[in-house]
Amino acid sequence: MSSAVMGTPPGTKEVAFSADTERPPEERNQEGGGESSKGPEDAALDSDKDKEKLSRKFSCASVASTDTNLDDEEEEEGNLEEEDDKDVMLLGPQVTLKEQLELDKDDESLRRWKEQLLGNVDLNAVGESAEPEVQILSLTIQSPGREDAVLPFPLVPNDKGFAFALKDGSRYRLKFTFTVSNNIVSGLKYTNTVWKTGMRVDNTKVMLGTFSPRQEPYTCELEEETTPSGMFARGSYSARTKFADDDGKCYLDITYYFEIRKEWPAAS
Repeated sequence: MSSAVMGTPPGTKEVAFSADTERPPEERNQEGGGESSKGPEDAALDSDKDKEKLSRKFSCASVASTDTNLDDEEEEEGNLEEEDDKDVMLLGPQVTLKEQLELDKDDESLRRWKEQLLGNVDLNAVGESAEPEVQILSLTIQSPGREDAVLPFPLVPNDKGFAFALKDGSRYRLKFTFTVSNNIVSGLKYTNTVWKTGMRVDNTKVMLGTFSPRQEPYTCELEEETTPSGMFARGSYSARTKFADDDGKCYLDITYYFEIRKEWPAAS
């Protein structure tokens, strides 16, 4: 059994791991005080014990190595967490834009720097709230050779449930009008997703920019697009339009239906 465990070929005589095996039997008997030498069975038993001790030592070394690796991984994870904590920036309390403009107003260099950073801020559009406010006023559909279709928000569907209709294979451009008040809105983004028969067919994301508060509305025109053409492209579509800033604050999130048809709808 010991030979099978340790990989010793069958039929090979087992030798105990002892330096006495290399010395003559007479010398071993004399050092043992005249006691008779051990028989073959006793020598094999000692060999099994020595091999068992050796295998146990290897097992302990293996377990110790595994524990050391786990400790090293835990230490590395702890160091990464400490580095992440160091990278966290603690921001001060948010103040209104009016308070920012009033700070250090006697310092000419700071005043010019703020004017360059903020632009021409309309103080009449600056409120007491530190949170910016964006109001999406209207959606305008522009197409060459046609009068602009201005659709105020919230969109009002017609008797068929469509907010608007487009001609297949036609060029068009969308323009949004909105106002900004109270504070600067940073990274205003437009997102529009379109589905047909439950399958998403378009997903558009456009970064509009950063805008300071003012009473006069802003207008943003998107790039010109072309509606799909053909019999299979016509029909009903559903869409979801969102406007949100860098902080994740959403100013408009609407779902509506529109139609692509063979001809433009009659002017109302």
